[in-house]
Amino acid sequence: MEYKNINIGELIKKRVQYLGINSDRICSFMKINEKEIEEMYHHNNIDTDVLLKWSKLLEYDFFRLYSQHLILYAPQTAVKKQTLKEGLPQFRKNIYTKELIDFILDLIKSEKKTKTEIIVEYRIPKTTLYKWIAKDGMLNNDIN
Repeated sequence: MEYKNINIGELIKKRVQYLGINSDRICSFMKINEKEIEEMYHHNNIDTDVLLKWSKLLEYDFFRLYSQHLILYAPQTAVKKQTLKEGLPQFRKNIYTKELIDFILDLIKSEKKTKTEIIVEYRIPKTTLYKWIAKDGMLNNDIN
């Protein structure tokens, strides 16, 4: 999965095809016609209310794709006192999903990126990366 460029319509279509869901069921659940569904499959962006409906219907958290994008390409900065007063929930730490870890490990295995490049580009702590590598069983002593 490429987390940098998310084509949500295409991913929804793949999930529908994988589950083999009938278009009549989708139309009924979404309260739209078949033409509108086909148009959604070609959109790169979908309204969050609509994406929530798709997530429920297809039993897949499409929002997590965007969370993974944020973890990889826009890591959190240090929390300032002002943000604590804004009323939004504060997350203590990033949660790395199995898919994200597999994505990072695949970059190393396929030699598309070195460990150092991953640490710098994605701002993943060195100790975290090496824990993933050790658990995966591909630990070697060189530091790229």
